Amino acid sequence: MPTLRLRFPGGRYHATPWGHHVNEGQIEWPPSPWRLLRALVACGFATQSWNEIPPTARQLLEKLAGTLPSYRLPSASAAHSRHFMPTGSLEKGREKTTLVFDTWADLGDDAVEVHWDCKLAEEETILLGQIADCLGYLGRSESWVEAELVTSTPATLNAFDAFPHRDGIWPGPEWEQLSLMAAVSPPEYGQWRQNAVNRALAPLPLPGGSRKPSAKLLKDRAKAVAPYPEDLVDCLLKDTAWWKQHRWSQPPGSQRVVYWRRSGALEVGVPQRRARHPVRRVQMMLLALTTPSGNRSALPPCSRTLPQAELLHRAIVGRVAQGRRVQCPELTGRDEQGKPLRDGHRHAHILPVDLDGDGHLDHIIVYAPMGFGEDAQRAIRTLRRTWTKGGAGDLQVALAGSGDLEALRWLPDPLDRRVEQLLAPPGGARTWVSVTPFVPPRFVKRRGANTFVGQVNAELASRGLPLVAELEMLPASTDTLGFRHFVRRRQHGGAPPPLDVGFALRLRFTEPVQGLMTLGYASHFGLGLFAGEA
Repeated sequence: MPTLRLRFPGGRYHATPWGHHVNEGQIEWPPSPWRLLRALVACGFATQSWNEIPPTARQLLEKLAGTLPSYRLPSASAAHSRHFMPTGSLEKGREKTTLVFDTWADLGDDAVEVHWDCKLAEEETILLGQIADCLGYLGRSESWVEAELVTSTPATLNAFDAFPHRDGIWPGPEWEQLSLMAAVSPPEYGQWRQNAVNRALAPLPLPGGSRKPSAKLLKDRAKAVAPYPEDLVDCLLKDTAWWKQHRWSQPPGSQRVVYWRRSGALEVGVPQRRARHPVRRVQMMLLALTTPSGNRSALPPCSRTLPQAELLHRAIVGRVAQGRRVQCPELTGRDEQGKPLRDGHRHAHILPVDLDGDGHLDHIIVYAPMGFGEDAQRAIRTLRRTWTKGGAGDLQVALAGSGDLEALRWLPDPLDRRVEQLLAPPGGARTWVSVTPFVPPRFVKRRGANTFVGQVNAELASRGLPLVAELEMLPASTDTLGFRHFVRRRQHGGAPPPLDVGFALRLRFTEPVQGLMTLGYASHFGLGLFAGEA
């Protein structure tokens, strides 16, 4: 006695009952016997290399069709979504749409069990198990399913939540009736078809004696019996276009069957607001950049680090604000009174980086030592695009990872090699070299606190890093020549740099230091980024 256990990975079962329009919001619950048989047939052709129904499969289908199954149903609730679907036509210069309801039964992780009270041969049981393992969906295509054949199922009526009506049996007031589509038994269909074919051929008798029938008569007789499939399995093979062509109001070989199910089998109620669990703060979120065409050479050059960081920052803050005053200090760097934070640069750093080494920005590291809260994480996670000034189009943005800085080391090769330079090896590095130009935050003086070394040490001290032991200005070379092309002036907010010049530096410390290290003007937007040398 076979039993199928059906689980829906998406937690949803989508199917509209026979005779109802999708916008009526009705749900076929439980799945009708006819739908199950059709799903097994379709899966057999799709996954078992059938060109026609094999004898074992034919016997299996006839046995299942000859028995109305019983169901064990989990608790489920009805839900729906509404969306406007394009119709493919224009109206007043705009594409016309129509409102569509998508209704489903919400099952969560629970399973449905379908039991047929019939005995299968060993080869039929094996075949049913193979088909069940390959079943991909049941109902509409978005109704994903995982099916398995189980062997032990209680045979008592009380074990099932839905079963066919039997004369003289009334389960009780807590039960309700519904109509499902099922197959008639193969012998019953064979008898009915024979009578229907006889009636259809009665006006077209064959000539008596030795006379041969004309070609027209044979053609008319074939046309008369065409609407009647040869057997029940042939009925299961006919699609909607076929039986509508032959003026069937429902599939041939099918019947309406009354089932009992518990009254609360499919509940419809006010959605319950789930308790919100606190979101764990994360220090880093990595965004991947790409173009709509996928052309990597169309990505912004590294010289556009500062403007790309500003554009992304504005987009993220805008998603948090949604037209209201922003209350997100980790993104804005300001407290509730609008005053700048004095916490050692612990708010967000927007760092566009070139991880694959092709000279174009392909990722953006969004990093805040104080951590990102729920609002900031949601804004960054749901961001889908940013812009490029003078570019061919928008840039597509996708979240590639989140966590602490160490999570970046798990990126695949070759990205992990560049990350290893930006973060320095796990033990730290004593020497750090400029990746993007260092722009002094104040006018450089010959002596006092605002000398070049004094400004670098002040930046290091404000971030809790040790002071530099040796500072070297690197001459123009193949690695640093491109620094002169970098944009060094912020366009949105903030004063311009007092000295609009970018320098390439090598910093040496007396003890190992770990990154990310950004210093100087616009260090929160990608300038003054350093990489550790092994």
